[in-house]
Amino acid sequence: MAKKSFRGGVHPKGHKELSRSAAFETYLPKGDMVYPLNQHIGRPASPVVKKGDHVLSGQIIAEASAFVSANIVSGCSGTVKAVERRRTVGGIMTESIVIENDGLYEEMPGIGTKADHRQLSQEEILAKIKDAGIIGMGGAGFPTHVKLSPKDPSAIRYVIANGAECEPYITCDDQLMRNRAKEILTGMDVILSLFPGAEGYVVIEQNKPEAIAAMEQAAQGKNIHIMAVPVKYPQGGERSCISVVTGAHYGITQLPADVGCIVDNVGTIYAIYKAVCETTPLMERGITITGEAVKRPCNLMTRIGVSVGELLDAAGGLKDGAEAVKILAGGPMMGLAFDNLGVPMQKNNNALTFLVEDEVALAEKKMTACIRCGRCGRVCPQGLVPQLMSEAFIRKNYERYEKKLHGLECISCGCCTFICPAKRPLTQEFKVAKAEIMAIKRAEKEKEAAKA
Repeated sequence: MAKKSFRGGVHPKGHKELSRSAAFETYLPKGDMVYPLNQHIGRPASPVVKKGDHVLSGQIIAEASAFVSANIVSGCSGTVKAVERRRTVGGIMTESIVIENDGLYEEMPGIGTKADHRQLSQEEILAKIKDAGIIGMGGAGFPTHVKLSPKDPSAIRYVIANGAECEPYITCDDQLMRNRAKEILTGMDVILSLFPGAEGYVVIEQNKPEAIAAMEQAAQGKNIHIMAVPVKYPQGGERSCISVVTGAHYGITQLPADVGCIVDNVGTIYAIYKAVCETTPLMERGITITGEAVKRPCNLMTRIGVSVGELLDAAGGLKDGAEAVKILAGGPMMGLAFDNLGVPMQKNNNALTFLVEDEVALAEKKMTACIRCGRCGRVCPQGLVPQLMSEAFIRKNYERYEKKLHGLECISCGCCTFICPAKRPLTQEFKVAKAEIMAIKRAEKEKEAAKA
C-alpha cells in the first residue's frame, strides 16, 4: 500500500502562478551555442569535433568517455568556433565546445524516423538512450543508460516517473505533462519493457490538476498508476518519491535499485520517448523563465547550449525599473546562484529565476545563535539532526559529522534553513562539510595509492 506522504518536509510559497498557465513556446536560439563537456555526473565527455568543423543539429559532438559519462549532441547547425574553457552556471571554468549558430537548424539524416519500441531488443533500447546523450533532467544529471542498467533487472518492482515539481516557481514539467502526456507514458512503456516484473507509477503533486487529468487519460489501459500526492517540499526528491510509492527507505551507500526502484524525471522520460520512438537525440528541453523581476514569465521549449541572456531576452527581459538582485539556475530552495548572463543552459537546467529580493542576504542580517528549538530535525526528510550537524561542522569534527550524525545523508534540500527561526545557514554549512569530507577522502586514497 502506497504511503500518502514522506517524513518531514516544509511548505514554502509556490510562486507558480507567475508561469503555470504559460503554454510552451518553441524558441530557436540565434546566438552562439556552448556545450560544457562535464554537464553530467561522471567523467566528462571527449570532443569528437575540432575548430572549423561544420556540424548539424542532432550530431554527436562529444562522446561518453567512460561507463558513467554521456554523449553531447549539438542543438544547432553551424561551425565549431573553439574547444576551450568556458564558465558554467555553477561558476566553474570547464572545457566546452563553442558552435557558431548558422540559424538554419539543418538536421542529421534520420532524425525524426519513427520506431516501435516493442520491436526492439533491450540492448537496442539502451543503445538508443546512450547515443542520445540522455541524463537525469530533474537536476541530478546522472547518465540514464547507466541508471537503466542495474545489476539485477529482475529485482526492479517499481518504475517511478517523478512529476512532483515541488521546487517553487518552476512549471515546465507541469506544462510537459499537460501537453505531452501520451509521449511521456509511452516513454514509461519503454522503460517498463526493460523491467518486465515492474509496475509504473507517476507521482504528481495535487497543485497540478490539469497535468493529473492529462496523465490519467493517457494512462488508461496501461500498467501505470497516477498518484496525486499532497503538496509538500521536497516531494520531488528521489527518496521522497520512493518513500511515498513504496514506503521504503535506504542509506547513502545504497541506490534506488537496491530497494527495487527506478526513478526518472518526466522530462527524462519524454527524452527517452523521443530517442527510442522518434530517433531524436537530446538537443532540446523545457525550461521555465520566471521570477518577480521578469517582464513575461514563460515556459520555453528550447535548445540546450543557449545562453542565459538570450533566454531572458526571449522572456521580454526584466520589468521596467526592476533589478534582478539574485539570479538562480533552478528555484530558491536548491537552485544555484550566479551573475553571468553569458553562461549556457545545460541538459539538467530546468529554470531561470530572477528575484527582486535576496532572502539569503536578508536572513544573514537577522541571524542569531541557535535557539535549540528542534524545528530543523522535525522537517528533515532524512531524519537527521541539523542542529548537531552544524555544531560538528563549526568544530570541524568531521568524524562525528559523518559517522555519528550521518551528515553525508543530507540531500541539500534546504528544509532546515527554510524553517530555522535563528536564520542559520545550515544547508550552506552542510554543502561545505560534504565537499571538505570528500576532499579528505580523495587525499587519503591518493596517499594510499602512492604507497602501493
